[in-house]
Amino acid sequence: MTEFAPGMRVIIRDEEWMIKKVERNSMGNNTLYCIGVTPLVKDFDAVFLADQETPIPVDPEKVKLIVDESPHYRDALLYLESQWRQKIPTDTKIHIGQRAAMDPMEFQLEPAQMALKQPRQRILIADDVGLGKTLEAGILMSELILRGKGKRILVVTGKSMMAQFQKEMWNRFTIPLVRLDSNKIRQIRNQLPTNYNPFFYYDKTIISIDTLKNDVAYRTHLEQATWDIIVIDEAQSVATRGERQAQRARLAELLAQRSDTMIMLSATPHDGRPRSFASLMNMLDPTAIANPDEYTPDTIKGLFIRRFKKDVKNQMAGVVLDREVHRMACQASTAEETAYNVLTSMHLDMDIERKRGTGQLFQTSLEKALFSSPAACMKTIEARLRKLRKKYKDDDIRDIRLLEDFHTAVAEITSKTFSRYRKLLALLQSPDYNWNRTAKDDRIVIFTERVDTMEYLYDHLVADLKLKKGEIEKISGSMNDEEQQRIVEDFGRLEAKVRILVASDVASEGLNLHYLSHRLIHFDLPWSLMVFQQRNGRIDRYGQKKQPDIRYFVEESQNPKIKGDLRLLEILVEKEEQAQKNIGDPAVLLGKYAVQEEEEEVSKAIENGQSADDFSAMLDANADNTVDDILAFMQEAAEAKSEDKPEITEDRTLFSDIDYLEKAMAYFNQSETHPTERLTRTSGLEIAIDDNIRHRMSNILPREVNEQLQGKSYLRLVSDKQFCMEEVLRCQESSKENAWPEVQYLWRLNPIFDWVNDKAGLIYERDQAPLSIMQNMSPKCQIYILSGSIPNRKSTPLVDEWFGLLYENGHFVKTMTMTEALREAGINGSAQLPNTVDKVNHYTGLQLTCQNQLSDVIRQAKQYLNGFYRDYKERSDSQINEELDKLSHLKEAHKQYRMMQNVNRGKRKQEEGIREVEHIFNEFVDWVEDSMTIENHPYIRVIAVFTGNSQKGAE
Repeated sequence: MTEFAPGMRVIIRDEEWMIKKVERNSMGNNTLYCIGVTPLVKDFDAVFLADQETPIPVDPEKVKLIVDESPHYRDALLYLESQWRQKIPTDTKIHIGQRAAMDPMEFQLEPAQMALKQPRQRILIADDVGLGKTLEAGILMSELILRGKGKRILVVTGKSMMAQFQKEMWNRFTIPLVRLDSNKIRQIRNQLPTNYNPFFYYDKTIISIDTLKNDVAYRTHLEQATWDIIVIDEAQSVATRGERQAQRARLAELLAQRSDTMIMLSATPHDGRPRSFASLMNMLDPTAIANPDEYTPDTIKGLFIRRFKKDVKNQMAGVVLDREVHRMACQASTAEETAYNVLTSMHLDMDIERKRGTGQLFQTSLEKALFSSPAACMKTIEARLRKLRKKYKDDDIRDIRLLEDFHTAVAEITSKTFSRYRKLLALLQSPDYNWNRTAKDDRIVIFTERVDTMEYLYDHLVADLKLKKGEIEKISGSMNDEEQQRIVEDFGRLEAKVRILVASDVASEGLNLHYLSHRLIHFDLPWSLMVFQQRNGRIDRYGQKKQPDIRYFVEESQNPKIKGDLRLLEILVEKEEQAQKNIGDPAVLLGKYAVQEEEEEVSKAIENGQSADDFSAMLDANADNTVDDILAFMQEAAEAKSEDKPEITEDRTLFSDIDYLEKAMAYFNQSETHPTERLTRTSGLEIAIDDNIRHRMSNILPREVNEQLQGKSYLRLVSDKQFCMEEVLRCQESSKENAWPEVQYLWRLNPIFDWVNDKAGLIYERDQAPLSIMQNMSPKCQIYILSGSIPNRKSTPLVDEWFGLLYENGHFVKTMTMTEALREAGINGSAQLPNTVDKVNHYTGLQLTCQNQLSDVIRQAKQYLNGFYRDYKERSDSQINEELDKLSHLKEAHKQYRMMQNVNRGKRKQEEGIREVEHIFNEFVDWVEDSMTIENHPYIRVIAVFTGNSQKGAE
């Protein structure tokens, strides 16, 4: 009876399959879980009953050698290239990420290097705002795709970020994500059956966290799907905060169980509490932390990386320019001073009770609103008045009278007496500011805390600057995903009319607003250092070509209380700038690490009448006292990065990407019509496409790219990455909304190569390999090109080697590297070697000689691969034992914590906790053993044979 094992190749129903898993039932029968290998079934999953299907193991000794009579050995070399390009790296080096369409810096390669060195690629990339976390994720994803671990990808992000993330992945890495925005979801529901899972239909998707949170059907679909890679952007939003677990956190925990690989991104990864940060670490590795309130940096080593601008400033010198900061003083008008006086003289009864409890006083809320705008303050007053009148049904209530008087005073602040608005108008029209509203690349971002302030500025700027329709846009969280994405795209599109973007803080996280803008205005001052950091990061980031110009509008009042409070906000501005240069993370200064809690800390200082000197001293003390803080974990990660210096290797095959594609298309065009021409302006190809190629691409590419192809008869692929990067910028000049570059980056991961490799792999049939008779080789010599892979228990290759075996006079001589073997055979990808084979029947004897040697060739190959097996096993046995020992200790720590946690909740609860720990660790132990244990079932393929011409002169 055949013994089936993961990694084995078998023929079932006349197609080749690779066994992923074998299950044996009590009757001794095998159930084979397989994935398709040959083109017709490629990447399809299937389950077969071995006793019903009679699978036939693929035997490399039975391969038929076919003499290659094509000109210049075209057939053999194309076939060899198509197979060689599917070699899977099994080391931890960077193979392709450095070649993406970007100007990578060393620090951007480090997260990928760090993750690849771990048993599972699960990492939190927590770099500072503007350092390129999206690009770092793309580099790691590219490396995993190259390793065969990226067929199915799910990206979860904010709704305003979907288009931006999707474009970055496609334009720079040719990773095609289908955007499941509200429009696409409507289409899916119209096209697919109600019970059909869209995550099965699309392999690579991007969706917003809000869609998953609000759509019950989609949450159900998540539970039934698995992915190779899951990316969660703005991961701080899925951390557990306090005792209650938010819906987003529950979704993230669900996703964490649906993929071996998880990449989290966040510039603000914690709220200062070990428990909150532990929730993210536990999503990455549920065995790492036993007690979420007490753990050490070593506990979570390898799970995250965090760097600040100060840490990488040497690498970024000249790439990111130092920001220019200006304080814009605004002297309060008489109407504003009157409103401030009314506000500070108020003593609201509702705040008397509040002072005994927690939370912000309503009077402080009014001050905060007024510091944003009169419009925001009046909305806040009106909302509270409605509640009070509904509660008391009587206007003769003291708080109601006080609020009405205050409303009257605030209403007197018109656009003519609103000092910060007058200062904004003056700035925009100032020769010193030199804003050119007619210039397409001189745009302004104006941030406001309140949506009402955003609306106020939008309406008044239109009138006072006489802005035409489309010259000013606004963006807030109340807009749907399509509208948010349109506005963000227009702001970065050269031909779009927009010159000013007025934004609430929904736009402060993640968005790229720097393409055509280097000017940012804080119209109001947030009460949170984290908001300052996020806002400034929209234009002060990697890729900014001009010096960032940041303006803070600071009001000045004669009212002593207001003057003191405004001074506290001014100190936040000053300290944020200092923190950027010295400690990296401004959130350290308030020590809260969550926007709402930072605001509460500032409110407390205002309500307690804290002096500016005391407030400043408190911030300085926090900066000096971070040893016991969660920041220490981050600092240690930054210091540890030197251990993971990127080790880069360049994979080489016979042909460059462009030469391979050109040669392959020339071959295909013998029977098809895809005229192919070299581009003249840059290194690339233009390929005529038909419905067959369009159909193939339609199932792979983003909808937006497919829509561009519909109106064109060609596909342009460019191997010059600098040209592609410039094309991304040029496409922003397009008058067409939502424009994508017309060229695609031609590199190893471009989906076109999946199609080309499949078609070129059909040059020879499944059980055939080319025999090339070389004029410059000795007739006594044969070189066999082989590939050999040895899998783990999950059928993933742990060894994947390509090598040559040299025979002379029928005897094995030595094993050679691919470079040595090809050199010995006289193969040079760029050379046009003449193939003088004319009559195949003349070479029957030579063909038979090579065929008869195959038995010994496979024996020698097994011996050679056995060395790799022993080396890997020797290394991995100690690694597995070390990992299992660590897990054993961790399991005991988890059990003790669960026992302590449930000590007062009864024996039953304690037993439930123990069972849960056992389940978590048993699963993880199984994963470690299955993933790291090598199976001595090498899969060997004869790829090609080269021999000398013993028939020279034969007729």
